[in-house]
Amino acid sequence: MAGKSKKKKKDGAKKRGRLLRLITRTSDEMVVTSTTPMAARAAAQHGAAPAESAAAPVAAAPIGTAQQEEPPPIEGPLKAMVIMAHPDDAEFVCGGTVAKWCAEGWEVRYLLVTGGDKGTHDPAQHPEKLAAIREEEQRAACRLLGVKECLFLGYPDGFTVDEHELRGQIVRHLRLYRPDVVLTWDAWRTGFNHRDHRNVGTVVSDAVYPLVRDRLFYQRDEEDGLLSHQVNEVLLAGAEKPDYTVDITDHWETKIDAILCHTSQVGGRTKEDFLKVRQEQVEKEGDKPIEERFRRWSIRRPVRKQEEDPKAEAAAEAEEVTEELVEAAEEQREPETSVAE
Repeated sequence: MAGKSKKKKKDGAKKRGRLLRLITRTSDEMVVTSTTPMAARAAAQHGAAPAESAAAPVAAAPIGTAQQEEPPPIEGPLKAMVIMAHPDDAEFVCGGTVAKWCAEGWEVRYLLVTGGDKGTHDPAQHPEKLAAIREEEQRAACRLLGVKECLFLGYPDGFTVDEHELRGQIVRHLRLYRPDVVLTWDAWRTGFNHRDHRNVGTVVSDAVYPLVRDRLFYQRDEEDGLLSHQVNEVLLAGAEKPDYTVDITDHWETKIDAILCHTSQVGGRTKEDFLKVRQEQVEKEGDKPIEERFRRWSIRRPVRKQEEDPKAEAAAEAEEVTEELVEAAEEQREPETSVAE
């Protein structure tokens, strides 16, 4: 018996140590796919090096089910929400992607957790004044990119934590605006990582799955007419090992113009400075496409026929209620809150 027990423990340790590339959850018909192994992500989160493996095996599909395929490319136009820690974060890491989406007719909203009220070396600046300046800079960048709306949660810069209240606010905004795609920071990168970036990435990832999807989390939302929502795609910016690329060559100059809207942060740099760096890169490496890279999570449910889904009618009604709530929120908000012209 002792020998069998040791063998079971050894086999269990081997299974836990495998680098899984695809995880299939059949209990709720959920499929989460990522090209970054789960074991490696967990090891990175705890500051440990992942175990070496000759190959990253694909988890076998349960008996009686078909092996899931990799998700298709993200094609729009869709609804997207970019959730970042500070003003200017998005322009630097995904400004070209946002410009591309908006040009293709996507409905893009920004949700910024802090006002960036500590981001200065100017001894004459104060947090309240700086936050107001950076908010206006961010709205100008959003107008240039074509972003529909820019929302601020108003947390102080540098003090973001992974906690219940912030998760609830993120969940509520996701249920209100119901994006198909969420773009945020990768919380699992090792080495240097701003605490606000790390914590916002963690909070948003938890909000996307499973909190926003499962109705018993933050039930007050349901009482207010905001039903659960399924986010289908997550793009993580700042990833060490990105697996999803967006060609922004046609939108690169728009990205630079948006970055330059953040006058308080760019240190006097001009568009000519960026163009010069680009020209030097072309001369050295050739005229390669300009890209932004992310780590991608796809969260999908098999599509059900409406007649087989008893919740279809309720979901349609919830969509109507949500649209009414969004319209009411936009009417109550001051005109300058919206960045769309």
